[in-house]
Amino acid sequence: MNIIIAYSKPGYENIVLDLTRKYPDICIHAIETPENLTVSILEEIRPDYIFFPHWSFLVSESIYKKYNCIIFHMTDLPFGRGGSPLQNLIARGIYETKISAIQCVEELDAGPVYLKAPLSLYGNAEEIYLRAASTVTEMIVHIIETNPEPVPQVGDIVEFKRRQPHEGNISELETLEQVYDYIRMLDAEGYPKAFIEIGKFVFEFERSALKEGEICADVRIKLKEVDK
Repeated sequence: MNIIIAYSKPGYENIVLDLTRKYPDICIHAIETPENLTVSILEEIRPDYIFFPHWSFLVSESIYKKYNCIIFHMTDLPFGRGGSPLQNLIARGIYETKISAIQCVEELDAGPVYLKAPLSLYGNAEEIYLRAASTVTEMIVHIIETNPEPVPQVGDIVEFKRRQPHEGNISELETLEQVYDYIRMLDAEGYPKAFIEIGKFVFEFERSALKEGEICADVRIKLKEVDK
């Protein structure tokens, strides 16, 4: 058997290592950029499965129609189709979710479901992504060993929009709990931090802790960029 683990965020290489240790007789390939996910490369590998635990790019029709492509999405689909699932969930005050393993199809996050697994959204974003990677590993093991048939999604469709950096502004929030959630949900490598602007300065926050009546956090202060 040949399988591919395609991911575009650091940390998911642990899935490859864990699966390689568990299945020494399976050829497991890692792909980290869309430039390496091409038809010509896939024709050489001839994968039985292509798993996408965290992939920020569209998968071309020439790939998902020829190969068994399975996407892992951090919501209980069809609730939460679309971008920034972690941030959209926490911003809505949702702290428990499910990871949905779905077949890749043309419509975004609309494919039939192989299985779902629960995921806690407590802790900062980096911790949650590490927890998600461990859960995804277990889900991949289940799929490899049982080869389940996907079933259509059931329920009301709720779509998420990809959040933009300016939405991390905490100045309009009303409670300490909301501020804490905004800081922690953006506290991961590569994400724009929660921030507030005061005069010429931008205050960016990370590594927060919610205590009685206050939040303790690290802060980075920068000059506000001036539009040219």
